[in-house]
Amino acid sequence: QVQLVESGGGLVQPGGSLRLSCAASGSIFSINVMAWYRQAPGKQRELVAGVTNGGTTNYADSVKGRFTMSRDNAKNAVYLQMNSLKPEDTAVYYCNANWKYWGQGTQVTVSS
Repeated sequence: QVQLVESGGGLVQPGGSLRLSCAASGSIFSINVMAWYRQAPGKQRELVAGVTNGGTTNYADSVKGRFTMSRDNAKNAVYLQMNSLKPEDTAVYYCNANWKYWGQGTQVTVSS
């Protein structure tokens, strides 16, 4: 089992930045891939970014050039640096491990 805890969400104005963190615990040795997803009201959950153990990252087209995902294996954590935020980035952001384990989510609201 893997437990994931997100933090760092909040309210930010358009054009602003936020950094999300996700701390993993439990059977962390089994984690190969970690990812961030988001779900806006009335919409399906969508993949935002993912990173492999080797450090390869991929991003949804909607966030390329604005979001950066990083991984700190020593701290068993991943991060999502979000810059140039837009109102359409408003959603609950979820951390995911191995396409199987989920955190509780953290709310990101982009509004003036």
